[in-house]
Amino acid sequence: MAIGVALGDFTAMSLSMLGVGALLAASAGVFTTLKWLGAAYLVWLGIKLWRAGGALDAKPRTDAVSTAKMLGHAWLVTALNPKGLTFFIAFLPQFIDPHSPFLPQVTVFGATFLVLAFANAIGYALVASRARAIVRNPRAMGLVNKTGGSLLIGAGIATVALRTG
Repeated sequence: MAIGVALGDFTAMSLSMLGVGALLAASAGVFTTLKWLGAAYLVWLGIKLWRAGGALDAKPRTDAVSTAKMLGHAWLVTALNPKGLTFFIAFLPQFIDPHSPFLPQVTVFGATFLVLAFANAIGYALVASRARAIVRNPRAMGLVNKTGGSLLIGAGIATVALRTG
């Protein structure tokens, strides 16, 4: 999954550098629509998580999902995230020297970001793999679900409440 996230970030970064991020940032209607849809999705996820309670079946999955399918899903979700596209179009140009060759600069910045993003995803995966005792405890999971659900609902509300640009 971490590889899929890194590939998705690479795709989003490449699309942004090719102008898709600028197009998305310039189209206020498209961005606003995506913002509202994203906010509604966050609130829906938060409510769903809040209502999940504390019971969590921590048994390994038995259904067969291929590694390629999981990698593809992680890539697609990350690559098509409009906030990721907008982030790259807003972030990378600040560090580009217009008097130096463009491609070497973007290559160094992009590679640095991808290495750090991959390390971050691996770190989360390692922490999650160590959390088995917590997910077996219904009381702890209830607290995690309520906290996570509240944060998602808050993020959804903040997404539409905060002005951009």
